[in-house]
Amino acid sequence: MSSASTSATATPSALPTPSLRRRLCSMVYESMLLFGVVFISTWIFSTVLEQRHALYLRHALESWLFVILGLYFIWFWSHGGQTLAMKTWRIRLAGKDGAPVKAWRALLRFLLSWLWFLPGLALAWALGAKGWMLIWIPAVNVVVWAALIYTDPQRQFLHDRLAGTRIVDLNPSKKKQ
Repeated sequence: MSSASTSATATPSALPTPSLRRRLCSMVYESMLLFGVVFISTWIFSTVLEQRHALYLRHALESWLFVILGLYFIWFWSHGGQTLAMKTWRIRLAGKDGAPVKAWRALLRFLLSWLWFLPGLALAWALGAKGWMLIWIPAVNVVVWAALIYTDPQRQFLHDRLAGTRIVDLNPSKKKQ
């Protein structure tokens, strides 16, 4: 039996965690795909509500995009455990036990994943950061959040541990076997 078919049929609980590099690459690819989702969603919002100025209905637009992104991730994570970027990088979201993720757990993971950005943005706002500090403070938050995988024996992100989910590698390298 080939290694590709073996990894496809293995249970998620038996599969290893993908490297931090692969997960971050998947996130970068995901952000490029989300550009299209956000663009089309913004266009629909602006057209339907006749938004003529960027600040007009700004908070409503932000709420709309938050809901759209939530629906995007919750749908894909609870229907197969993979977004398009995750399929490309051969990684999947599963429950701690390896079972498929239910919609409520995907919602919890989506909300917790905002911790990648929100603490750094809140700190920058609280400190009245200006210029490059508006980039550095949230960037440090992202680096610290990513580095927290080294506090977990399975190298899972903190938001996955809190949500009761895990990312699994569907293409374990021969070096790991």
